Amino acid sequence: MLRGMKEHRYAVYIMASRSHNLYIGVTNDIGRRVREHKSHTFEGFTARYNVDRLVWYKIYGDVRDAIAREKQLKGWIRAKKIRLIEALNPTWQDLSEEWGKPIIPPQADRRSFDCAPARSAGADRENRCGRSAQDDSNEEGRSFG
Repeated sequence: MLRGMKEHRYAVYIMASRSHNLYIGVTNDIGRRVREHKSHTFEGFTARYNVDRLVWYKIYGDVRDAIAREKQLKGWIRAKKIRLIEALNPTWQDLSEEWGKPIIPPQADRRSFDCAPARSAGADRENRCGRSAQDDSNEEGRSFG
């Protein structure tokens, strides 16, 4: 990449309603655009038919390639669009469902990550979460299911 040139990313995407009404679009910010569809920011087809589930997308580095792909998909018959979606997303899952949610390490328990024992002496010292060292030792072996 040339110095000073910013890398661009463009997404061609397909949104669907629960009854499988389809909308095809192109954007330079897939996260923002999906949020706009979900919140019905703009009046029109997607708001009217509650088209709020991201069911397919592909990222391109060149806007011309993305626009060409968008036009190609819009020209396809419905059955071909459905085959494209179901090839990678057979259950029509909302691919953006987990976007923006915090990532929690798989081994973490339900206590805060900031709950480290305080550095004071004594058996009844409290950690930063207000729990005593005795409370923490009683948690040993307990399952959080």
